[in-house]
Amino acid sequence: MAIKRAKHAVCDIKYHFVRIPKYRRNILTKELKKRVEKLFREIAEQYEVEIDTMEVMGGHVRIFHSAPHKCSPAKIVEVLKSISLQKVFEWFPWL
Repeated sequence: MAIKRAKHAVCDIKYHFVRIPKYRRNILTKELKKRVEKLFREIAEQYEVEIDTMEVMGGHVRIFHSAPHKCSPAKIVEVLKSISLQKVFEWFPWL
């Protein structure tokens, strides 16, 4: 990850997000882990977010990433949560 340059700004902003399922249930099975990781990477690429590291565990997903300075952390979380929840419920309706 390199320093990002815009017309009147130079920045290197990194965020650490932890996404936890409701009631901290261990719902992320092997198949779901692979799909969730791939899905988060696709969403990040689409919204110009560079994922440095990602850990998908049974009870949570940890993402350390860099984003453009024009994106607020709240907006990044909103996009990641909304798109990923729609897809996961589509793939696994029993969740």
